[in-house]
Amino acid sequence: MDVVAEFEQVDVNALQTALVGTRFARGLRHFASIDSTNMALMEAAADGAVEGTVYFADEQTAGRGRGGHSWHSAPGDGLYVSALVKPSLKIADALLVSLATGVAAYDAIREVCGAQTDLRWPNDLLVNDKKCGGILVESALEADGTLRYAVIGVGINVRHAAFPDELATLATSLKIATGRDVSRMQLLVTLLRALDLELTRLESNEKDALMRRFAERSSWVWGKSVAVPEQGGYTGVTAGLDERGFLRVDSDDGVMRTVLSGGVRVR
Repeated sequence: MDVVAEFEQVDVNALQTALVGTRFARGLRHFASIDSTNMALMEAAADGAVEGTVYFADEQTAGRGRGGHSWHSAPGDGLYVSALVKPSLKIADALLVSLATGVAAYDAIREVCGAQTDLRWPNDLLVNDKKCGGILVESALEADGTLRYAVIGVGINVRHAAFPDELATLATSLKIATGRDVSRMQLLVTLLRALDLELTRLESNEKDALMRRFAERSSWVWGKSVAVPEQGGYTGVTAGLDERGFLRVDSDDGVMRTVLSGGVRVR
């Protein structure tokens, strides 16, 4: 069993060396504490930061999830990372960036510690039916409707031994799931290498293949009995992804619906 230091030391030069050959090899920046890596990197992107810039932190004081939800960010326990990318994609394909990140995170977690992850469309990482991580993608557009850039935020509960009472029944960590410490730095490198691969495939127009990979890693894409809060709320059974990556639900009223905003939960 690998033994990981109580609080891992961060060697940015070593991390960048491990990322040689990817778009992320030259732009890593580490913060001991920050309000939100996504907020900070979005500001840097608006000021002209280059593709491949990565902000990662030991602690976030104002971490956010999708829909503005807060994120529990204990110092040194989680992986809190945001990456600036500039894929050549139309806005209609923007959701695919989130799906690609989910696939990359799934593969990285499995490679580093063997935990069996589930992807809850479009952006939640589950282990043992509890949330272990989440993805938040924020973007800016060019005048012609293509993506100018996207900031990909990933938060993963890595070394948490416990959670506040209000989260204990909903959240887990890789340490809780596997019974051992997991290196945040190893996970960071593995995640960024996997993300670079998935984005390269996406830029090569492998959209259908990406959605197949996502579906293979998610129990939520096909045959899941779910409740959806949008459109006044409805229930049904999931029926795959459409051509843009949105989730389809065969609702109980006989209408095939497309979920647009997430929030899907098991019923």
